[in-house]
Amino acid sequence: MDILKEAEKVEKEVIELRRKIHMYPELGFEETKTSEIVYDYLKNLGIEVKRIAKTGVVGTLKGNGSKTIAIRADMDALPIQEENDVEYASQIPGRMHACGHDVHTAILLGTAKLLANMRDKLKGNVKFIFQPAEETTGGALPMIEEGVLENPKVDAIIGLHVDPELQVGQIGITYGKAYASSDMFDIIVKGKSSHGAEPHKSVDAIVIAANIVNMLQTVVSRKANPLSPIVLTIGTIEGGYARNIIANKVRMSGIIRMMEEEKRDEIVEMVEKICDNTAKAMGGEVEFKRTIGYPCLVNHKGMTDLIKETAFPLLGEGNVIEVAPTMGVEDFAYFLQKVPGSFYKLGCGNKEKGIDKPIHNNQFNIDEECIKIGLAVHVSTVLKYLNSNG
Repeated sequence: MDILKEAEKVEKEVIELRRKIHMYPELGFEETKTSEIVYDYLKNLGIEVKRIAKTGVVGTLKGNGSKTIAIRADMDALPIQEENDVEYASQIPGRMHACGHDVHTAILLGTAKLLANMRDKLKGNVKFIFQPAEETTGGALPMIEEGVLENPKVDAIIGLHVDPELQVGQIGITYGKAYASSDMFDIIVKGKSSHGAEPHKSVDAIVIAANIVNMLQTVVSRKANPLSPIVLTIGTIEGGYARNIIANKVRMSGIIRMMEEEKRDEIVEMVEKICDNTAKAMGGEVEFKRTIGYPCLVNHKGMTDLIKETAFPLLGEGNVIEVAPTMGVEDFAYFLQKVPGSFYKLGCGNKEKGIDKPIHNNQFNIDEECIKIGLAVHVSTVLKYLNSNG
């Protein structure tokens, strides 16, 4: 069977689905319209379907075998005002599919249709996981906690993410650690206010905050293993009331990204200690709050090999590229902590057409030729896995 030709048969329909979803973007755990589209589409294919984790959807296609492979797509959009001049641009002010989750969702729906058409030949089961809230608090963990990987028990899982740095017709694979972990933190620096003409009567929270920002740079430059990257970002800082009043309070927020999962607690404790000691040395104090983010995403070798071996004959060896890990984060990591799997990148850029804007940009878009590639790789990987003896 020529899977690419099969993908081309549903390509137009899947593009229309993608554009429909793109026009009505919804934020995390608000994906009511999107999940309704997904639910109805799967049901019409004769796939067993149910709602899960508030706005999530899971479909189960039962074949003739005991093995089960899952495919995951995220559905949520971003709080961005779209600036693309296309007929299918976002119709919701301040909301945009700027990370390609509309593409992921449409590709998985098309994959479900292609596999449903060959259900009698499937040597196992396929679960289609449509996940909410990847961009916010994370929808993967609630889905797992509500049993998305059970009944039937999932033995392997795959997923994809569009990547404009890869050209259409290419995919990117990464062995082992592929995405960083993340920990968010919020800091309140407390000082003592006074008139600007009497600084000796104050404890300047802005000066303390400035010193904390500078001292935190030593976490990366002097405390981290230079062969294992850490990125520490202070993203917001606000404080003060007027130009002639010394501030008694400053609020800051930031994020730590790293690849050494086992070092996360140690690094966060170091950050908190630097904040606390710096403030105390200058007569102030801090409140420090940590919010634990996503873990490192670690691809399994066997499943990554499977995707590579599947994609070679479809795309050609030169179009299956080993890409470096990214310091971005991705809650598909939680699925990989439970079952073997791999998360690959789908090239969606086209320099000749000027399609090269990065994700999370208000002019991000894709070359829709990538959709049939995603369909073909998804379907071929599922068939190869279910037909294997492993």
